[in-house]
Amino acid sequence: MSATVFHHGLQTIQVFSNQDKSLPFNKSSHLSPWQRISPNNLRLRPIQVSTPHSSVDNPAQLFENNKTSKPKKKSNEAALILIRHGESLWNEKNLFTGCVDVPLTKKGVEEAIQAGKKICNIPVDMIYTSALIRAQMTAMLSMTQHRQKKVPIIMHSENERAKAWSQIYSEETLKQSIPVITAWQLNERMYGRLQGLNKQQTADKFGKEQVHEWRRSYDIPPPNGESLEMCAERAVAYFKEHIEPQMIAGKNVMIAAHGNSLRSIIMYLDKLTSKEVINLELSTGIPMLYIHKDAKFMRRGSPAGPTEAGVYAYSKKLALYREKLDEFL
Repeated sequence: MSATVFHHGLQTIQVFSNQDKSLPFNKSSHLSPWQRISPNNLRLRPIQVSTPHSSVDNPAQLFENNKTSKPKKKSNEAALILIRHGESLWNEKNLFTGCVDVPLTKKGVEEAIQAGKKICNIPVDMIYTSALIRAQMTAMLSMTQHRQKKVPIIMHSENERAKAWSQIYSEETLKQSIPVITAWQLNERMYGRLQGLNKQQTADKFGKEQVHEWRRSYDIPPPNGESLEMCAERAVAYFKEHIEPQMIAGKNVMIAAHGNSLRSIIMYLDKLTSKEVINLELSTGIPMLYIHKDAKFMRRGSPAGPTEAGVYAYSKKLALYREKLDEFL
């Protein structure tokens, strides 16, 4: 049997050639052989890891090119789009939602589509969402409006079968796709025993001041739940470990998540204090744009004004990207 073995950290990927008669996802392989079809010789080839610190389990690796030509010079600028999910069914009912997996309302679907129209001229190379359906719906629906017409595809890495069964063998299809990585660390903060309760009835029972303290303080959690500080620890750690390196490498990223996980990330990006972040309000379905350049994040605004480019204050790179879209689409 002919095989190539790549070692990365403590794990091993065993990649089988097209001459192997055994199935590529037999029990003896350590990991599923994520492979592509080369248009030149139709041989299955491994997909290379793009960043030295990424794990072999990182599903974003599936979309990295495996070309032997010299790599392109990395860009010094990358866009970051933040979107809070559209209205959910429990938002509509005024219930504490937290980590309960509730879908969007019709209004929430419309908000996601409108958000997509507002970012349709901004490049997106990778998408990160929480593990909750309302954030995933928002990401997917918003991308239906994007002018580059690439297809967002959720990367399944929860087990070996999921990896093997969802692999893509067409180089051309990969080029027209955007990886969507889901992460529980980007979930809404867990509201503990408040989840499913009506907000007004809870305020009547425990008092407005107590409920306000649970909802708006930085370090006081609701019963058996998370504080904003606890939510920030996991969300910011994930952003710094997984998302920020992609942007340093020149990838344009969109994050569709939740009020508190996004507030936590904005606290990190804007260097807000704990007192400042508790007063930060994020509307559902309204995208915010940041530019990462020279190791700094710069906020370019959110589209509340009359013109998209005026509000976002397009950088030169984004303006050129917009011009190319106008030329070729």
